Formats: sequence, C-alpha cells, structure tokens
Amino acid sequence: MPGLVGQRVRRREDRRFLTGKGQYVHNLPFPGALHVAFVRSPWAHARIEAIDAAAARELPGTQVFTAADVGLTVNPVPPFMQVDPRFSRPFLASDKVRFAGEIVAAVLSPSPEQSVDATELVEVEYEPLAAVTDVVEAARDEVLLFADIGTNVCLRRPPADADPRLLADCEVVVRGTHFSQRLAACPLEPRATAARFGDDGRLELWLSTQTPHQDKQELAPLLGLEPDQVRVIAPDVGGGFGGKGLDVEDVLVAWLARATGKPVRWSETRSEDLVAMHHGRGQRVEFELGGGRDGRVRALRVGILQDAGAYPTVGAFLPSLTAMMASGVYAIPRIEVDITSIVTNTTSTGAVRGAGRPEATQMLERAIDAFARECSLDPAEVRRRNFIAPGAFPYTTAAGARYDSGDYGRALDKVLDSAGYEQLRAEQAARRRNGDALALGIGLSAYVEVTNGLAEAEFGAVEITADGDALVKTGSFSQGQGHETTFAQIASDRLGIPVERITVVKGDTDVVARGTGTFGSKSTQIGGVAAARAAEDLVEQAKRLAAEELEASPDDMVLDLERGRFHVAGSPTAAISWAELAARLRDHDRLAELSAETDFAAEQPTFPFGAHLAVVEVDTETGGVELKRMVALDDAGRIINPMIAEGQVHGGLAAGIAQALFEEVSYDEDGNPQNSSLVTYAMPAATELPSFELVPMETPTPVNPLGAKGIGESGTIGATPAVLAAVLDALAPYGVRDLEMPANGERVWRALRDAGK
Repeated sequence: MPGLVGQRVRRREDRRFLTGKGQYVHNLPFPGALHVAFVRSPWAHARIEAIDAAAARELPGTQVFTAADVGLTVNPVPPFMQVDPRFSRPFLASDKVRFAGEIVAAVLSPSPEQSVDATELVEVEYEPLAAVTDVVEAARDEVLLFADIGTNVCLRRPPADADPRLLADCEVVVRGTHFSQRLAACPLEPRATAARFGDDGRLELWLSTQTPHQDKQELAPLLGLEPDQVRVIAPDVGGGFGGKGLDVEDVLVAWLARATGKPVRWSETRSEDLVAMHHGRGQRVEFELGGGRDGRVRALRVGILQDAGAYPTVGAFLPSLTAMMASGVYAIPRIEVDITSIVTNTTSTGAVRGAGRPEATQMLERAIDAFARECSLDPAEVRRRNFIAPGAFPYTTAAGARYDSGDYGRALDKVLDSAGYEQLRAEQAARRRNGDALALGIGLSAYVEVTNGLAEAEFGAVEITADGDALVKTGSFSQGQGHETTFAQIASDRLGIPVERITVVKGDTDVVARGTGTFGSKSTQIGGVAAARAAEDLVEQAKRLAAEELEASPDDMVLDLERGRFHVAGSPTAAISWAELAARLRDHDRLAELSAETDFAAEQPTFPFGAHLAVVEVDTETGGVELKRMVALDDAGRIINPMIAEGQVHGGLAAGIAQALFEEVSYDEDGNPQNSSLVTYAMPAATELPSFELVPMETPTPVNPLGAKGIGESGTIGATPAVLAAVLDALAPYGVRDLEMPANGERVWRALRDAGK
C-alpha cells in the first residue's frame, strides 16, 4: 500500500522463527543419507608421512577418503586477487598441513555419531615443522609455508608514486601502530551442507550460505559440470556475517555424493566453526599522520601488514578496502598506503562484518585522537576542522574513493548534543580532581564506509498470482536482515497490494533466475531497487492489460494505490482490481503476462556514515572496563523500515563493542588455536551491553532511486574505535597511550602497572 516505505512494519519472517518452523539445512530430512566427518590436523605445520584408515573402514558402512581417493585438486585463489596460484588450498591435504584444522581425510558413515567415532580411528603420522603465527615474524620468511614459492608474501601493493617528503611540511606528526585482532564470525547456526545427485546426473546442493547463485557458478567447474547441472538451495540461514559462502567442505560433500551415489550431509560443530570457518580482521597497521598546530591534517601515510592465514582468500585482498577508506570523513590532501599480505600457519582470513572497512576507521580515528592530543585540542573540535564539507559532494578523496553524499559535521553535533558531551567532560574532570578509582572515559568516532563496494548488479522480478497476490523474486538473500519484510514493503508501495499478500522468494537457483547474494551491505540499494523497478514495470504492463478489459486507452489508465484498482483517469467508477484482472487473464491462459523482471546495476558504491560516542568506567585497581553508554548515529540514506534498520544497528554495535572489549582469536607460538570453543572465545551477552541510544538521521544518496545505502555493518565500523578511545581516554591521566584490543581486564591492568599506577 502507498506510504509503507519508511514505516515500522513488523518482520513477517519472525513468526516462523519464534514458533520453531524455520527450515535449516541441518533439520531437513534426507532419507538414506551418509554423514561425513572430517579428520583435521592437530598440527599447524607438519608433513604427512602416512595415513592408516584400516580400523575406521572396519566399522559397518564406513568409508574413508584421502587426497589420493578424491578427484579434486585445489580450491583456486580468486583470480581478481592476482595471487600466485601455488598458494591455493588443496581440498584434502596430501603432503603437508599448514594450519590446525586443515582437512586430511573425510569419513562417511550411516550416522553422524559413527562418522565422528570413525575419525578417531584414522591414524595420521605427522612430522612436525616449525610454525609461524605472528604476521611480523612471517614477513621475515624464516619459516616458509610454501618452500617452492620462497616467500610468505602473497600480495604486495606498494604506493604507485611514494613521496619520501609526504610529511615534510607538517608541524605536528604522530606515529603509531594499530592491530585489529582476529575475530570469529561465529554465526548462531554453524555451516551445514547436504548434496544428492539425481538419475540425470544433476546435483542438488542445500547450503547454509549468503550467496546461492555465486556458489552454483563456482561449484560447477570444480566438479566438471555445467552450471545448469547444479541447483543450489539455501533455506533459512541463521546468520552469516561474511562467514558463509562456498568452501572446501561444501565441494567435498558434493563430490562424495557423486562418488557414493547416495545423499551426503555435513553439519559443522561449534569447535569446527571456530577453527575452520575463515576468521576476520588480523590486520596490523602503522600510521603517520601530520598537520598544523591549528589541528588541520595535511598528510597520512599508512603501512598495512595483513595476516592472510595459511591459504590466501578474500582476506588477503581486504586491505584494498582499508586503503580505499583511508581518508575517512576527513579532507586529507595527501595519502599513501602500502599493502603487504602474508601467509601464516593459521586459519585463513576473510570477510567478517565490515570486511576491511572497520580496520580503516579504527586506525584513522586512533590517529586523529593522537593528533588532537599532540595539538592540545579537543578531539571533537579536531574532527570538525577536518570534515569534508557537506557542499563538497560528490567528493573524491586522495585515496581514490568517490563519496556520494554526507553531512559529517551535523552527524557529530547531533551525537554530542544527544549525549550531553560538555556535561560528560565536566563529570570526568571532577572525578580526576577527586582521584576517583573509577576513571571515566569518553570516546568518539566519526566514520564513513563503503557499501556495495564493487558496484554490483542484482536481479528482481514480480509476478501476480491467480488470486491477485504478488510474488517478489530476488537474487539477494537474507541471513537475518529481514528481506521478506523490506522487499515486500517496497513492492506494496508500488503495487497497492497489501504487504501481507506479497511473498518474497529467494535462495533457490532453479526458481530465481540469477543473483549475487548478500554481502557488503548491498541488499536494499540494489536488490530492493530491482524489486521496485520490476514492480513499476509490472504496473505499466498491467495498465495495458486493464485497458483491454475496460475498453480504454492504456495512456488513460491509472492505478489507485489505496484500493489496488485500475481505472480511467478522472473516472474511478469503472475499475478492475488486481485479483479481477488476474482471474480474467488466467481464464485466457494469459496470467504469465502479469509479470516483469529486471536487473539493477549501480553506477558506483554508496558511502554510509555516522558518529558514535562511548562512555566507559575503568576500575583502575582491577583493570575492569564497563561500558556505561553507547550513543550512535548511523546514516544509511533513506530508511525503508526503521525497525529493521535499528535491529541491524543494534547487532552491528554489539559486534563492534565485542571487538573493542571482548573477542579475540589467538594462537600460541606453535600454532595451537586458543579459542576452539565458546568457553574461551569471549562473546558478550546482553548483560555486558548497555541500552543503546540511537540518534536518527537520513541523507539520501543520488546513486539509486530509493536513496538507500547499506546499514548492516555501519554500527560495527563506528563502535569499535569509539569504545577503544573511551578506554584510552580513561587511562590518559596514568600515562597509558597505547592499548591493544580487546581492551579489558588483565590487558588494562598490565598497562596501568607498566605505566606506574
């Protein structure tokens, strides 16, 4: 119905989730399926001397496959990365393992319990090798993961024209190192896969994924199939956060289904998830920021050392996005970025909520705070003096990004006003005068990020059913973002059909013609626009068909959106509804004419922005940190459904706060993972988080007709630097200037001790 865009419509999908009617791969029935469990290396770096699977094969119905048995070679590095193909990961390790958790064998049994038991009977003889898990150590090439390549550097992108005098005219130069630690995506639903081949040799693959159509295109050549011989079905997916897409386990499940002639399924355990699903972040950044004593920034030099893990995937490429966003919200005249990605004996890194953009904001906001301190200026004031002016858009930064729209100063001022910034500073000063053991810290961040960073296209189609309802088909895909509601709102707004009579169809490559899936916060700005355009095209077709029924000219037809009826302009008495039109066309076998499809390709990415303020209390006796307030403004252009957008911001804030204070994937010096369960991986619960204070603001983008930008990752990008800044601000009187994340507990206590507290 008209006016639905911008309304707080309750999520339609939640009823089935809350009543236990969601359909997940793990719960789907596959009669007669074999269950696969993987034998994974306990060593981070070792030669495989021998594999003895005889005892496992004695179990009834059990089969064991090693690299020698499987007709697969390597999972190729994405070609756009321009990485030496010798870095590619084998589907099953044959001569060497390079991280703890790498697959050595696949065990198939009639039950999941027996398959797990059978893995314990597979004996693998290893010759341990020296391991390297620290990216700085790995860069020295003293321990090589790929001896035939001769280096651990898998990707190198120096500045095109380095200027040794980049900072020569700067009166103030601050230098520092920021480490954005490894994180686990840790979706509520771990990965799950099921595969079966039909009698016609066609593969059906059920995946917990974010990208069904891309998975189909990638899987077919790996199995020697044509794309039309592969059907990928993604049912309900319990979270992705960048962690879910076609991976080696999925390809192996499909290959095993063909080899055995039976359905094969695999469900990831949480321990597998933490060591085998790719990790996020893992980026070490050295920065030099210079400018005048008046607080105006003139130049920025950035050196990025990215931990790619054992086998380079998208994680090795993500520093390119960090470089793209190096200017942030500031008009920095000169920027140089040097990128080096390094392999280490750890799980590969990849996209996790934010994917390269949080690292840029974390580094830059830390540099801005250091610069403000050196200039003896308030950090809010330094930000104001350097913001890109609202009248400068579209604006191309010195890092090469072309920003579409923004008003960064207004965003910061709204947050400061909402938080009561001056009063907070006054309270902080009073506590410091009184020597309060609970130190108050106030942290700011102003950020801009890129969504739909590759300016991709998306498919959308709308058709009317025989009873006058509507189907919206989209190549976009939801793992919790609420597409079934948002896209239905968009279509309802254009069709005049109630939102409850619109069904959104997604996730089945046989039903939806094409698509790119959901990542990079791009769904609404391309998938939503495609659905909108298809609905608009359908209305035009329906006007022509309604005109035939009413014996009128198509040019005179209008759609009454309030009533969902077509009539001649100025003469609403003779009218025909969607249901009546559909019924008449059905009777003449012409119902298919009530359909339209389109693809929408954006000309460029969009750039959401915002400002966050965090307030913490630090117990200077114990090092404990408590987040007291989180005030956030996340401007994502035109908002389709504020309730859903706020939910995305809430999740993003929680993830960003978690990196600042709680979460870290770590390894010991031998490459043993220290966080292989949720006992040791510290995800915060609701009890560790305050009620978030959200400040609304909408700055539409001219890049698409909806004026919408992405919202799914913005909260994550803005929250982390604000919270870290608040902790450092609380510790400033004690001489603590640097602190690695997560900044809580023992790490804060040690910093205070080392500073002489």
